[in-house]
Amino acid sequence: MHRTRSQTLVVIAVFVALAGWLLFRALASRGVVPPAVPWLVVAVEVVIATIVLAMGWSVRQYLKGNKPDLDPIRAARTAVLAKASCYTGAVLAGWYGAQVLTVLGDLDVASQRTRAAAAGVAVAGALVMAAVGLVVEWFCRVPPPDDGAADTGNRTRAPTPDPAAS
Repeated sequence: MHRTRSQTLVVIAVFVALAGWLLFRALASRGVVPPAVPWLVVAVEVVIATIVLAMGWSVRQYLKGNKPDLDPIRAARTAVLAKASCYTGAVLAGWYGAQVLTVLGDLDVASQRTRAAAAGVAVAGALVMAAVGLVVEWFCRVPPPDDGAADTGNRTRAPTPDPAAS
């Protein structure tokens, strides 16, 4: 599994923000106002980030040899969870960012300021979730073997035949 590139996450967040902003503008032209972002969203994002970080820390300790009783399957699942956290954080940052962009012109209205603040804090929580995912992916990386004894058998080309064997 390859590590997630931060540039990929930025592209996803910008694309989702643009698409969401266009969607919210189309809905606003029809008189539809999306519901405000609940403050509970931020708490959930932080809880998810905390759980991913705690699981990643266990894997890091396992790879350093400090926690030999960790199941390797759990370590692999933690790496997958970290990748999911990266992508989910990017998508949510874009989605809530679109909601901030939608109300940006109406910040003189108190209710719109509250909507923008809630969505802005949700963007921050989503960015924390994505950042924690990147860090935990780094925690879960396994260094390559030091010697050639641990050959996995993966080859990019077929072995050449031995001419002396003919």
